[in-house]
Amino acid sequence: MKILFATSEVVPLIKTGGLADVSGALPAALRSIGVDVRVLVPGYSQVMAQLTQHKFEATFNDLPGFPAARLLSGLMPNKVPLYVLDCPTLYQREGGPYQDAAGQDWSDNAQRFGLLSKVAAMLGCSTSPIGWLPELVHCNDWQTGLTSAYLHFSPGAVPSIITIHNLAFQGIFPATMVQSLHLPGSCFNINGVEFHGNMSFLKAALFYADHITTVSPNYAIEIQKEALGFGLQGLLTTRRKDLTGILNGIDTVEWDPARDKHIAKRFSSKDMSGKAANKEALQSRFGLNLEANLPLLGVVSRFTEQKGLDLLLEIAPLLTELPVQIAMLGSGDAQMQKVARDLSHLYPGKIGIHIGFSEELSHLIEAGADMFVMPSRFEPCGLNQFYSQRYGTPPIVHATGGLADSVTDCTETTLKNGTASGFVFSGMTVGNLMGTIRRAVELYHDNEKWNALCKLCMSKDFSWETSAKAYRSVYLKVLEK
Repeated sequence: MKILFATSEVVPLIKTGGLADVSGALPAALRSIGVDVRVLVPGYSQVMAQLTQHKFEATFNDLPGFPAARLLSGLMPNKVPLYVLDCPTLYQREGGPYQDAAGQDWSDNAQRFGLLSKVAAMLGCSTSPIGWLPELVHCNDWQTGLTSAYLHFSPGAVPSIITIHNLAFQGIFPATMVQSLHLPGSCFNINGVEFHGNMSFLKAALFYADHITTVSPNYAIEIQKEALGFGLQGLLTTRRKDLTGILNGIDTVEWDPARDKHIAKRFSSKDMSGKAANKEALQSRFGLNLEANLPLLGVVSRFTEQKGLDLLLEIAPLLTELPVQIAMLGSGDAQMQKVARDLSHLYPGKIGIHIGFSEELSHLIEAGADMFVMPSRFEPCGLNQFYSQRYGTPPIVHATGGLADSVTDCTETTLKNGTASGFVFSGMTVGNLMGTIRRAVELYHDNEKWNALCKLCMSKDFSWETSAKAYRSVYLKVLEK
């Protein structure tokens, strides 16, 4: 089976979020079970700098509405075959994949990701300019969403699927872009790419793709309802027979406390003594008091309302009275960042804040914290709850999306039957979050039960193998049609 995996980011070449993690790990897992997957990604400056060995594949000098581009091929560090769309005019610039250094969306994003989608579709047609022809194109999020539309209107095209990593981001642009991107005018209606008078890259995929997947089973249900459908719930409901939720996995080599190069001391479920050394290192890095027996809450998150950090910041003063310590890593909303900094100054030694992102610190938080707090209002899948369980750091989560699918609330029953893996609350209120943290802290002071819970967390299997087999089943289902 031959699959082209089109994505706008992939670790370790370029990353802004979970999409990159999936794009790096899933193709490798699929190849391990016999699927010939090849990744297509834009040639951003960061990508080109790492493409030390490559082969020329094709040129695209006469695509209407787009600048000249080349297709290069190489290998990812994990040996997954890679196609890089080299178009310096669109991709090689200072800043990130989607925004400039000031955090503003690139004004030509429609053209940038329109070209990525167009080339992905060209590679999926019988007239492909390269020798390798996939049997199916796997698109990811809005940035490759137009691929399905281009394929639909192309002769000799293979089928496509779209994976929704976050429905909140839809790639909405003015209606005039339909003509600029050389899509047929007939597609600009409710049964096509039109969305409230604009064009939507993601809606194009949801309408034209042969199948739709989401990154967790629960999220597949949630997006069919108004609260989390972001205006697309009607379309998703009509396509529910072609909608499958598949829970993400994680890179179990990168995230392995027994081999982690980022942490102070390695450990395993058989010998968890190393967690104490990591806790002390974490306390030191965040300026917290070196108190071994005080529960330490870890947070690695974007500072946004989606992530529920406003609730956590609101109850932070009360949490210090439980007492607990808080180590928080992240960035985002300027006001939330200010509140977090102010709290660290008001409660020195109890609340530590690091604004920004650090791979090393994110690993140290997972290894050194006693619990991990993740109160997202919605979460298509989430990854940190997986990392937390793998590191024996029970997560505290809101019952939504992938969090509900991957964390089992700790009760007397679930602790005894071996299914407990964290603490889950329903209803986004400060009272519910506070009550659940209090419940976790109470269990923490029962050494026997707490150790049992931590070991249960570490026994869970979050490798990509199960997910890869589920995706292969979807591919087969589409191809059989």
